[in-house]
Amino acid sequence: MRKVLLLILALCVCSCSAFASEIPEFSFNFPRPHQDTLDDWAIASAIVQAIQRPNIPSKEFKLEASAEDVRKAIQDLINQASENGGGKVIIPAGDYFCKGPIELKSGVELHLEEGAKILFSPEPSDYLPVVKTRWEGTELMNYSPMIYAYGQHDIALTGKGTIDGNAESIFHTWKKLEKPDQKQLRLWGAAGVPVEERVFGEGHYLRPCIIDVNYCERVLLEDYTVMNSPFWINHLNCSNHVQMRGLKVNSMFANNDGVDVESCKYVLIEENTFRTGDDSVVVKSGRDYDGRKIGLPSKYVVIRKNDMGGEDGIALGSEMSGGIAYVFFEDNILRDGESAVRFKANLDRGGTCEHIRVRNMKIANFDNFIWFQLNYPGELGGNFPTVYKDLVFEDITVESLKGKLFECHAPKGYPLQDVMLRNIKIAKSEKTDFILENVSNLVIDNLEVNDQRMNGVLSSF
Repeated sequence: MRKVLLLILALCVCSCSAFASEIPEFSFNFPRPHQDTLDDWAIASAIVQAIQRPNIPSKEFKLEASAEDVRKAIQDLINQASENGGGKVIIPAGDYFCKGPIELKSGVELHLEEGAKILFSPEPSDYLPVVKTRWEGTELMNYSPMIYAYGQHDIALTGKGTIDGNAESIFHTWKKLEKPDQKQLRLWGAAGVPVEERVFGEGHYLRPCIIDVNYCERVLLEDYTVMNSPFWINHLNCSNHVQMRGLKVNSMFANNDGVDVESCKYVLIEENTFRTGDDSVVVKSGRDYDGRKIGLPSKYVVIRKNDMGGEDGIALGSEMSGGIAYVFFEDNILRDGESAVRFKANLDRGGTCEHIRVRNMKIANFDNFIWFQLNYPGELGGNFPTVYKDLVFEDITVESLKGKLFECHAPKGYPLQDVMLRNIKIAKSEKTDFILENVSNLVIDNLEVNDQRMNGVLSSF
């Protein structure tokens, strides 16, 4: 029987009356009560300053095609620009139909002027042949994302135009068909089957992302609107020096995460608006043996000044086998949803998540505040516990909660370690439970719930 400690507010109140291109390795010290974290946040500022912008030449290439399908015309311009040293490919205002994927190339900015809208084909066959990417953290050969980049440098996707994955896309019907392929991919990943043999094209049902950037250096995603994604919306995979700002993400289909940062370093996500069918912002680093073998963490990530509305607000995992470190969430607004903060793992994963800082967050109405679901359902019967440690949540306001205030389930022998809740005010909470399974050193420093104040240190094993 697992041991679960349930603490109610009344008991707690009684107990608490009394870089050049690379940034040097930093060391956090988990703060004591009443000790500030300004030095930690100085690291966040250093990360932002170190992120390199793409170098895009000023030469312009403007789309003039009026054909029913503009895919070839756009791709020809991108190829031409890249082959000639780079430049800006401009899509003027207007409605365009694109019968297949667009591939970004080194040195090129694809710019959608305000009023430009690219509507992608609803037919899966238009996204073949297969390309290499990750699907839920495991590498594979799959249908091409609608906008795709692999192994490129100095690329950009910008402008106030719209990228539409098509509400009538057949991909949207595949959620109920994907389970056998999902299971097969995970088994192949766990067995180390070569990626080139993990082919999921015609006759398979794994939906592609709408925008997918893989193994790229110096990337800018800026200002566009994106909607009707088949799967994850903005997938940043194994890429470094990435900036994403000013996006309007409005996509409510299944698994529509706003942005998935996976195995990336030096990333800035700022001033975006997310209205999504799944999590708004997620940080990941690969799944199970496949993710551990690649071994690329997500590290040096700053996520600030975003307006988030999704199932969950901010999330880590559950695909995080390569590790996650030095992630900073600052000045974000979270709207309604299930869990404002949801950090995940299971015994198939492994990896360490550490040095996470969250501050100045405004939360509206959620079912749950903070949920460490470190017993997320596994499928492989693994014994690779994940360690979550050194996390600080501070200067946060919450309008109302319906469910859990704080819940954690961690595997035996691998507790959640060193978590601080500081200067947090929850105006209204229907429940005041702390559910702790294997937690070490949960520090509460000025937590106010329903006008009652809490301080203290909690542990449970």
